[in-house]
Amino acid sequence: MRVIGVCRFSYPALGGFKRMHETVEAREAYLYEATRMELRFAHFEALALPSIRAQTDPEFTFLIVIGERMPEPYLSRLHDLCAPVPQIKIMPRPPQKHRLALQRAIQEELGDNEVDTLQFRLDDDDAMGVDFVAQCRSIARRTSRLRRREPRMVIEFNSGFSARLSAEGISAEPVITAFWACGLGVTFPAGDTRTVMNYGHHKLHHSMPAVIQPRPPMYIRAKHDDNDSAAKFKTGPLKPLDDAGRQLFRDRFNVDEAEICRIFANQAALRGKA
Repeated sequence: MRVIGVCRFSYPALGGFKRMHETVEAREAYLYEATRMELRFAHFEALALPSIRAQTDPEFTFLIVIGERMPEPYLSRLHDLCAPVPQIKIMPRPPQKHRLALQRAIQEELGDNEVDTLQFRLDDDDAMGVDFVAQCRSIARRTSRLRRREPRMVIEFNSGFSARLSAEGISAEPVITAFWACGLGVTFPAGDTRTVMNYGHHKLHHSMPAVIQPRPPMYIRAKHDDNDSAAKFKTGPLKPLDDAGRQLFRDRFNVDEAEICRIFANQAALRGKA
């Protein structure tokens, strides 16, 4: 089984954002504004990237879809950050509807698609458990009899954390949720032309069976001012991590609070210069 993930990083999609713009140029001006880009890079470097880099099963591909006109220095910065992680492939795409762009990126990477696949999506400001790929592959093996009849199947990890990052560290709350994009994968049979991006993640269980695994915690979803789905992203109060929480974040997600403080202190300094 081939495992493939997809992420968009400040991709100027036609639609797909809560904040709408009349032209591609207006969308790009919004996306590539300096303060916003510093916030996106800070979360990517603090959450998504370390969790991808630390996967215990390295046999996967992670596609990062970007716009063809991402300006410098951001383009080189993204390539430099991702270069040490061989699983990451940066894919520039022309402006399209965001689901279509990500579908085509996956299909292009899969080619003739001669084996079963497990596909997942991850936002650039979220993290997944370091054993996400390994756990998904294990569950796919253990459900092989089910998948003979229902080859498209959701593997859903429904527990994780909502978190806010800052120069002071991490404030978080454990959550149990239903079909958040950052905690699930979908199996597809060999030759299937559909992808994880053909479905709304919150309605996947309307189309296919789901295996729900409540442990271990498998995601961190970031809360911040540029979160496009903030209106729907309501959780309880966030509390600073204690020592046990810091260790859990290191062990489960390869996310280190001291590194968070460094990244966000630097981000705040750069924002002050803008």
